[in-house]
Amino acid sequence: LAFCRGRIVRVPKGPLIRVVGTEAVIPCSVSDYDGPSEQNFDWEFSRETDFVRIVSTWDSTFTSEEYQKRVGRGDIKLRRSSNDAVELVIRNIQPADQGRYKCSTPSTDATVQGNYDAEVQVKVISDGLSVSGSKGRSSMPLHLSEGDSFRLRCSAITTSPEHTHLHVTWQIKSGSAWQDILSLTHEGKFQPGPGYEERYRNGDIRLDTGANDTYQLSVSQASSLDGGAYGCLVSEWVRGADGSWQKIQEKSVEIASVSIQRTDVVISTSNVSVTERDSLDLTCNITTDRSGIFQAEVMWYFSESPDDTMSDAQLLLSMDYDSVVSDSTLISLSHVDRNSYRLLVRDVGVEDTGYYFCEAAIWIPLHNGSWHKVVERASAPVSVVVTALEPDYEVFLNASKTPKFSDDPTELNCRITNAQDMEANLRFTVSWYYRPRLRNDDVVTDELLASMDADWTLLLGDRSRERIQNGEIIFFKKSVDTFSLRIQWTSESDRGDYFCVISAWNRHRNNSWVKSKDVASAPVNIFWATQDYTLTVEAVKLKPFFVAGHTFEMTCKVSSKNIKTPRYSVLITAEKPLTDQSNPNGTTRIISLNQDSVVRLEDWTDQTRVDGVVLEKVQENEFRYRMYQTQISDAGLYRCVVTAWSPGGGGMWREAVNGLSNPIQIDFQMSGPVFNVSVHSDSPTVYQGEVADLQCIVTMEGMALEPDDMSFDVFWFAVHSFALDREPILLASLDRRGIVTQSRRNGSSDISLERISPLEFRLRVHGCEDHDFGNHYCIVTPWVRSATGVWQREPNIRAKPIFLSVKMDVLNAFKYPLLIGIGLATVTGLLSCLIGYCSSRWCCKKEVQETRRERRRLMSMEMD
Repeated sequence: LAFCRGRIVRVPKGPLIRVVGTEAVIPCSVSDYDGPSEQNFDWEFSRETDFVRIVSTWDSTFTSEEYQKRVGRGDIKLRRSSNDAVELVIRNIQPADQGRYKCSTPSTDATVQGNYDAEVQVKVISDGLSVSGSKGRSSMPLHLSEGDSFRLRCSAITTSPEHTHLHVTWQIKSGSAWQDILSLTHEGKFQPGPGYEERYRNGDIRLDTGANDTYQLSVSQASSLDGGAYGCLVSEWVRGADGSWQKIQEKSVEIASVSIQRTDVVISTSNVSVTERDSLDLTCNITTDRSGIFQAEVMWYFSESPDDTMSDAQLLLSMDYDSVVSDSTLISLSHVDRNSYRLLVRDVGVEDTGYYFCEAAIWIPLHNGSWHKVVERASAPVSVVVTALEPDYEVFLNASKTPKFSDDPTELNCRITNAQDMEANLRFTVSWYYRPRLRNDDVVTDELLASMDADWTLLLGDRSRERIQNGEIIFFKKSVDTFSLRIQWTSESDRGDYFCVISAWNRHRNNSWVKSKDVASAPVNIFWATQDYTLTVEAVKLKPFFVAGHTFEMTCKVSSKNIKTPRYSVLITAEKPLTDQSNPNGTTRIISLNQDSVVRLEDWTDQTRVDGVVLEKVQENEFRYRMYQTQISDAGLYRCVVTAWSPGGGGMWREAVNGLSNPIQIDFQMSGPVFNVSVHSDSPTVYQGEVADLQCIVTMEGMALEPDDMSFDVFWFAVHSFALDREPILLASLDRRGIVTQSRRNGSSDISLERISPLEFRLRVHGCEDHDFGNHYCIVTPWVRSATGVWQREPNIRAKPIFLSVKMDVLNAFKYPLLIGIGLATVTGLLSCLIGYCSSRWCCKKEVQETRRERRRLMSMEMD
């Protein structure tokens, strides 16, 4: 391939057939060349043997004398299409131009390979193509109506000596440019122009051939777009030596000028305003100059929006081309004259407001007696506004029941007065509104309580939904013209202004209801004078002096004002000294009695004294509290917290006011011993796995007691941090009966708690771990038996914490791993020495003779 590669100059394969007087274009190109990208070309011509120079792209003196005038006038020129291709253009070619044309390219290659010129034979034939219109006329006018059919004829014939084919194209000129309609190509195929494909497939546009070389264009269902000038364009084609088709000439003739009269459909009336229950009269006019026999089909449509499509619109009435009208009760369609159709709608309603338009279709008879639709057009929509007849009535609101106290009923009546029209097609509904009264200048918004729709369905507002569902608010209709609102139990939040809105609804022909008018009543104010509730509570201690173990008793007397039939709930509270660790907040809720006299223990958690407190109702406004077998830990201030309740709606109780009594103090004279607690350990630092001993020691000052007259509850706590900044964790406890309770542990260490003497308690941590470190302390609750034999509980005593440190025994932890590692390293070293000695002694012994090397200098690079 590399050897055969070279410059190639190409011209079309001849002979090239051209027609006298036309423009001839002969292309020439070069490929596979070296040198610059833009190549030059020389053209020469020969009729027999010698070549005459015509024109060159790079030498202006190349042209021979006989071609200088034609080249100077531009009749012969070169047109460059690319860097490696040009075209020789000969305008108005003549028989003398028939011959051989040679295209040459000067060499720009490094080596001479390929061809540098090419020749083509050009044959010039006479013009034998003639194109004419029908009956020899170049153009004729045609005036048609929309939907008509027409035919145009064009005659084209050729007497060319060569075997040529004709390409016939029908064109239309509606503006400044010609547009193809339908073509019969030189290959015998029909080709519709852009936009005419669908009409060609439907058969509305055809191209037929006839005798005397005529070509007929048939157009059916003509529209306004078919108006314009029609022409016939004929081109002559010949098949070249390479099998491709070449167009040798082209002629056109204007056949006819066609004007299409558009058929318009209009409604004679513009926008219409009609009063409800009147008649609507609209006329549809069809504008056409059609003089033959035709019939019109008319359809009236209604739509709510002017932008609705035909499929969205509602068909009201129609009349076909046989003048048959579709059935309708309130709508009629009549044929006024040849081109006018009247629509009459009787007894219009508000629902008839919208847009009306008519659609007309023109039908013409065919030869076989059938009818054919030629055109269809719709009018612009006409706006029709139906004004509703508003009923005339007034609304009056009054209160038949007004509250004087809270929870009294309220009833409001909304009455329709002076109604002029109470016919069956009119219906009234009500909406109730509430407007609160504010003392400042804030904007007040009306709140919807409930409303009715056209079928008297009650729609609830957000504010009153729950109360209406519970039956606290009732809506009902007393009579035909009266609607009522009843609040069963009126509360203070219901005070304010109330008003009603009466809505009138009209029934349309389709039995639907449409609101036509709203009338609001004047507001009615619901208000009653109220006084502030007062509640007084007095606590009295019945026994002025008592000692521990006796019964404490106090009464609470209640008095109230401005409360309707009150009931009281009582709560007994105690304020303990801050030294009481079981209640750090200070106030304890002991026992309560609600307004229905149901007693409940609140925070009283002493299981040994479940029945030790009693609260009972002595009179309607007097309550008594008793505490049996009082303990020293019960010391504090006791109060009665009383809540007054008044009856609310639906049998429910409503909280009115709260009251707090004076405090009653329980105080015991401390004449017994004083206890102290401390934590001790002989070794507060232990190693992992060892046992840690912690001792909780109780000391006693003052009066001495026998061991049988005292007992202790012991609780051990731990804070796993260096500082006491974390929540303490209960480790174990030992109650005064000797029962030990341990908390759940996560580690492997274990805990034991024991009493080693009447005043000493020992905590042991077995198998200490890292997480057992931290501050440890104990809390002791002393119990002392009094002279009467009753056990008294003393306040809790907390010891100062002691820090337990857990260390790791490094020697014991690393002893065995170190011994094993040293032994393995020694054995491995001895074995490595033995293997190396044996290998060098017997396995790898080899004599090596060293070759003598001469000391020579290197040669320089230039001598290589």
